[in-house]
Formats: sequence, C-alpha cells, structure tokens
Amino acid sequence: MTTRKEGESPACLAGLIMDEKKHCHFCGALLTNKFVEGRIRKYCPDCREPIYENPVPATCIVVTDTACGIWLVKRNVDPKKGFWCLPGGFMELDETPEQAALRELQEETGLLGKIDMLMGITINPSPAYSSVLMAGYLVREFTGEPCAGDDASDIACFGLDRLPEIAFSSHRHFIRIYQSAYA
Repeated sequence: MTTRKEGESPACLAGLIMDEKKHCHFCGALLTNKFVEGRIRKYCPDCREPIYENPVPATCIVVTDTACGIWLVKRNVDPKKGFWCLPGGFMELDETPEQAALRELQEETGLLGKIDMLMGITINPSPAYSSVLMAGYLVREFTGEPCAGDDASDIACFGLDRLPEIAFSSHRHFIRIYQSAYA
C-alpha cells in the first residue's frame, strides 16, 4: 500500500492523472463509450443514461496592494510545487464561489478580504481533474498581516513589472485582466 506524505493529495499518488471512470456511479454497471448528444461519452447500458463529466469548480483572487502590487503565494504542494500563484483553491460543497475565494484567501495568506468584483470565469487544464472551472475575483480591501498558510510555503507582494513565473494559465489570465483594466 502506498502511503501519503504530508501535504500530498491523493491525485499526487496517482501521478496526477485522474483514473478513467469504469463503473456507473448510480448502479455500478460497467460503462461503455457511446455517441450521445454530439460527442462520445461514458454511457451506462443498464441505466440507459450518459455519464456527464464536468469541470471541478475553483476560485482565485487578485489581491492588490497600492504599496507594492499584487500578493502571490508560493505553492508547497503538487501540482506546480514551488511556483507562485494567486491565492485560491477548490470550492467545498456547502459554499458559494465568493465564500470559497475568501476562505482560501484567509487560509493561504492570513488576510481577510472584501471582494470588489468578479473578474471572469475560465477553464484551466488539469492532469488530475481533466479541467478546472476557475472563477477569478478582485480584492482591493483587506485586513490582517500576510502570513503563508495551508498549502502555501511563502507569500510576497510583487510589482506588476516584476512578477515571477505564475503556476497556472488561469491565474495568468486574471492577472492580465487586472493589468489591462487597472494598471
């Protein structure tokens, strides 16, 4: 049996590749592939229903600081361990996207923020989840002392002209939106 290291998600143990679904999550029957609604989908012959596979919802926040630029966190978990990114993460079942964004902000940075606006929605490819549906928010008002936490090993504020390599394409997308609209 493989054991998990601290900070390592189950997806890391599988080489960051999501296992292909083989059985119906309703009845347990073996799935087939069938052309349904214009595309090949997993299909349960017993239920006579397609199995819809959807993106995993997540959020990120562009946190601006008039004194230094934008706040980024350095990841201490895969994927992209050691890379910088916007604070953010996956939504829980019982929360809105805004609640998820603010929870992740506090967990990863120690900051309490007020969402100024939704910057947009995009898709980020993911070897672990196929695709992640990312909602990006802007926070210009926050309180607290920045402190790396949860799955962040460091936190720093970067000028827009001195940004490090950003881990995820969706985060780069929201940073570019901020730069074009506000910088």
